[in-house]
Amino acid sequence: MARAISTRRKTVTTVVAWLVALIIFFPILYTIITSFKTEPEAIAGISLIPSGTFENYVEVQAQRDYFRPFLNSVVISLGSTLIALLISVPAAWSMAFSPGKRTKDILMWMLSTKMMPAVGVLVPMYLIFRDTGLLDTRTGLTIVLTLVNLPIVVWMLYTYFREIPGEILEAARMDGASTLKEIVYVLTPMAVPGIASTMLLNIILAWNESFWTIRLSAANAAPLTAFIASFSSPQGLFWAKLSAASTLAIAPILIMGWFSQKQLVRGLTFGAVK
Repeated sequence: MARAISTRRKTVTTVVAWLVALIIFFPILYTIITSFKTEPEAIAGISLIPSGTFENYVEVQAQRDYFRPFLNSVVISLGSTLIALLISVPAAWSMAFSPGKRTKDILMWMLSTKMMPAVGVLVPMYLIFRDTGLLDTRTGLTIVLTLVNLPIVVWMLYTYFREIPGEILEAARMDGASTLKEIVYVLTPMAVPGIASTMLLNIILAWNESFWTIRLSAANAAPLTAFIASFSSPQGLFWAKLSAASTLAIAPILIMGWFSQKQLVRGLTFGAVK
């Protein structure tokens, strides 16, 4: 019999959960509040009462075109996510349902690549991009973000596919389904929650990636992370304008996360990272 949970315990748990959520969200909240302050108010000290000015947003848009880096971020994030899924779904299928002797070793090797500092391969990556004409291009950034997030995507799909009974795929195989049809018409529909949560997480990771996007782009392909960095000048940091630029950069991903939170939680809970 399930143990009854008292009202007091529910209340305490809810309050603690809200406090933790507010602590985690506070930096973002304060950034948004600071974006509506004047520069003297922004540097005066911590205050949660903004003056309500939109001057920073006007000046940010006047100094830098917001829509071009926004479009670059959309193209790079969606492009790298789609390519990663096209590679990861067959890879995760083979590792989950047709594992070999070295499958676990390959998975651990892929995961170990995330432990290497990115700066360790910055110089060769920069030279490769320069010599191949991929420097400061959307194609180049899409490729590098695909490679950066590919291990995470493969691992998430692999752990989710492991939850799907192999007998279902065997039945489809006995009915004459080819490998491609088995993946497209049998496995993929059953794994929609896991694939959707993996896709959303990869978009967020690609959108927030700053190390590679800042160093491999200049003007043409610069995404919103480079847009934020451009407001750091030798004259100093203008906190109000920097907060306005940051708010404009994170607003799309916050809105997407808000509307897709149920799907993301559902996918992560029911198998994606069990």
